[in-house]
This record gives sequence, structure tokens and C-alpha cells, in this order.
Amino acid sequence: MIWLVLGVALWAAAHMFKRIAPDARKNMGEKGKGVVALALAASVVLMVLGYRAAPVVDLWYPPAWTLHLNNLLVLVAIFLMSPAPRKGKIFNKMRHPQLAGFRAWAFAHLLVNGDLASVILFGGLFIWAAAEVVMINKAEGDWQPTQTGTYAKDAMFLVASLILMAIIGYIHGWLGPWPFPGAM
Repeated sequence: MIWLVLGVALWAAAHMFKRIAPDARKNMGEKGKGVVALALAASVVLMVLGYRAAPVVDLWYPPAWTLHLNNLLVLVAIFLMSPAPRKGKIFNKMRHPQLAGFRAWAFAHLLVNGDLASVILFGGLFIWAAAEVVMINKAEGDWQPTQTGTYAKDAMFLVASLILMAIIGYIHGWLGPWPFPGAM
């Protein structure tokens, strides 16, 4: 589990580095982008290896219906992480749509995984995304939304999100649990 904890901590530290130590990040110049990217890649490797190696310690047993809610939240997460909130109309006034999508994704996975490793991974990433919003808001102050887009763009990105979810779901089922109950 130590690799898992280190991976989540490194992910958070790498993302928050420029807010926690702005002068140190600034002094690194363009090279700093590579260092941060390397730290993020290492964090993903640590999280994957740590999660796969973690012993199963069940904390609760999620009911079967949570899988449906999980899939809906993951679809919302994919949509929020797309360009839709900036180019569409529905979520145009949302300041941090990608981080909201990331939190929706993490929460969705907490709903269907009641083991300790999942709580560490998805709970840790959820907390990071929430803290990141607070840090960005504090550092950047007031914000104004961009020009409102159209419902047609929202519809286009919704269709793209559905297609992407099907692809991600297929890969998810290939690597781990099948995410679509009743479909196979």
C-alpha cells in the first residue's frame, strides 16, 4: 500500500508544486514542465502498481445499483473533462469543469469499490481535486466565464463523450472489472 500512498501524494505534490512553491517552480523555467511531467508519470506508475499489489481489505460492500450511478457519473465526468464546458452552453459558467469532472470520476469509483486501496486511491484523488480548486481560486482571484457557446456544441460533445465512454469501458473491462452490467 505504500506505493499507492506515495503515488497519490506525488500526484498531488506535482500538480500543486507551482502553487505551493511558486518561486522554485518559476526558477526551473521551461525545464520545470518536464520535471513535473516526469513526476506525474511516476505517480501514475506508483498508483497502478500500488493498487494492483494492495491486499483486499473490504470496508463495505456496495449494492449492485451503485454500478449504474457510477456509469452515469463517469459519463458526466467525461463530458466535463471535454471542451464542452468552454464551447457549449450548459456548463459555461462553471469555473473548474475538469476538476469537477475528476471529482465526479473519483466519487463514482468510491461508490462501487468498498475496499481500502480504492478509498486511498479514489478518495485521495478526490481530496486532491477539491484542494486544487481552493488553491487555484485563492491564487487567481475573481473569474469571469468565457462567451457562452451553443446547445449544439453541448450535444456534439455529449455524443463524443458517449463514444469515449464506450471505448474506455471496453478497455476497463479488458484490464479489470466489466463496467456495464447486463452488456457483454
